[in-house]
Amino acid sequence: MLTIGDKLPDFTVPVQQGVSALPAGETLSQDAFPGKWKVLFYWPKDFTFVCPTEIVGYAGLKGDFEDRDAVLIGASTDTAHVHLAWRKSDPDLAAADFPWLADNGGVLAAQLGILDKDEHVAFRATFIIDPDNVIQAVQVNGLNVGRNPAETLRVLDALQTDELCPCNWNKGDDVLQIAA
Repeated sequence: MLTIGDKLPDFTVPVQQGVSALPAGETLSQDAFPGKWKVLFYWPKDFTFVCPTEIVGYAGLKGDFEDRDAVLIGASTDTAHVHLAWRKSDPDLAAADFPWLADNGGVLAAQLGILDKDEHVAFRATFIIDPDNVIQAVQVNGLNVGRNPAETLRVLDALQTDELCPCNWNKGDDVLQIAA
């Protein structure tokens, strides 16, 4: 699995965003969103139970991520058409206005090292990637345990301080100072 300090691999993956039109071959690459932090989070499958709770949770914090010069990028190993159908079936998912990678075939998920070998879907993996496309944080959960998007935001805040941040640190708290 790729980890902290690794470069995000080169990729070009189909992407689906919004509910207004059928997918028409749109793609997203590692070069999308130059100069921005990226929060790339994978879920196992569309039309499941835990996944929509995470997507809606991240969507609810989208403005907070944007305030930190970060973009959300969701992903699964489903197709763009499946993403569109799922979004159209649920108003909360339709409102999750950020790109969803359609990594059907799991090419990027395999490069990241997050494919479940038995289920052939991605684990619940979150990568915080800096503006230079270097991975700065990774969290991976099994298929049955959802993530806490607020924790992802907290970690992003800590990373952006470039300081020593203690346990349970939150934006605005004091960072650790090394005695001279």
